[in-house]
Amino acid sequence: MTTLIIIAILAIVLLYLGLYKAHNLLLPVTIAGLLLALGSAVLQWNNGAVPIYHNMMLFDNFSVAFSGTAIVSTLLILMLSKGYFERISNNVAEYFAIILFSLAGIIVMVSYYNLTMLFVGIEIMSVSLYILAGIDKKSFASNEASLKYFLMGAFSTGFLLFGITLIYGATGSFQLEAIRNWAIAHPRGIDPLFHTGIILMIIGLCFKVGAAPFHFWTPDVYEGSPTLITAFMSTVVKTAGFAAFLRLFSASFAPLADFWMPTLLVITVLTLFVGNLTALYQHSFKRMLAFSSISHAGYLMFAIVALSSFSGNAIFIYATAYSIASIIAFGVLILVQQQLGSDNFESFNGLGKRNPFLAVVLTIAMLSLAGIPLTAGFMGKFLMFTGAMARFQVWLVAIAVVNAIISIFYYFRVIIAMYFRDAEHDELNVPGYFKVVLGFSALATLIIGIFPALISNLI
Repeated sequence: MTTLIIIAILAIVLLYLGLYKAHNLLLPVTIAGLLLALGSAVLQWNNGAVPIYHNMMLFDNFSVAFSGTAIVSTLLILMLSKGYFERISNNVAEYFAIILFSLAGIIVMVSYYNLTMLFVGIEIMSVSLYILAGIDKKSFASNEASLKYFLMGAFSTGFLLFGITLIYGATGSFQLEAIRNWAIAHPRGIDPLFHTGIILMIIGLCFKVGAAPFHFWTPDVYEGSPTLITAFMSTVVKTAGFAAFLRLFSASFAPLADFWMPTLLVITVLTLFVGNLTALYQHSFKRMLAFSSISHAGYLMFAIVALSSFSGNAIFIYATAYSIASIIAFGVLILVQQQLGSDNFESFNGLGKRNPFLAVVLTIAMLSLAGIPLTAGFMGKFLMFTGAMARFQVWLVAIAVVNAIISIFYYFRVIIAMYFRDAEHDELNVPGYFKVVLGFSALATLIIGIFPALISNLI
């Protein structure tokens, strides 16, 4: 709980710094505050956590691990923000504060033990994101992204809220343990309220994580939002969404897996094909990343479809690997957009000669996202495939392997542009803080890929 309090107070402090025009202190204070929140989360590791506040919240190792990933990812993204928000508006403090309020909602999402807190966490996060998607008032695409995200978010919230209502109507409780006990006590037969509630919860959560066929908002919102905000949505938000998804289904709905698993299997396969096949035809690097994020949602669904005691570890490692690699990709994209004015693949032509450092770190990111060995992305996919094989779902793994091969084509497209095509662009200027973030992320990607045991048994 201390971590959540620190983040909330930090957001308020930043608002006061903005009020008194202390703009130079915003980023240092944010970094210091997030490090303090991270330290607070780590101190809760193995502390024998039990549900608190009338079983509303549970800050166990699961919560600590995903909170840590969310905080570190947010920290890396905000370190890339120096001078970024100033190009959009003078209200820089408000943007920092809104990102931290969104992070507070994310901490609630990965720590809830009651469906009301799940709803509260999602709404805190979502309302903040509606605003962040449209902060570039000069851009029609940003305004459109904000409106579309608001409308689609409200639509998905309706499914989620109605699902929670039906589950409460059937069980008489919002608590995860009580819901599980009700499911165990009613192993057979279809209860109209309860089982309809599960389906509606699946629809609402699939909207939030961008899984097909509820993904149609994702490409336009990701492309239209400012790139730094897109990086936050596609990494921190997606990680939190799947953590919340897993906690609900493992803690409450596991006894009824035979009912909901076929539905999630269809969604998983559809998400993989929609994400990968559509990404093949994109000419914009940013839009390609948007569709690839849909495909990665499909891989993350594996851990829920093949639900087991190892699912938490699998999602944690995959989400961590995906987040780090995506931060590299979006970081390089920010530099290319700012200095070349385009996000087409042609903008990366000759980057290997002009900026060897950027080319190397982006290559590592693309290899990781494609799941090539010796990268963190390979370990993430390996764990997902292993979990599915353990449930004898060989055909699902075969489909996933085919999709992984498809993804190699569009991830290698940017690598080919960097090393095998020439361009007349000048060398890109890479600020020192970009080198720190990109270098750290690339190193972490390789370390996790080569020494997966460092984090493979955390949860």
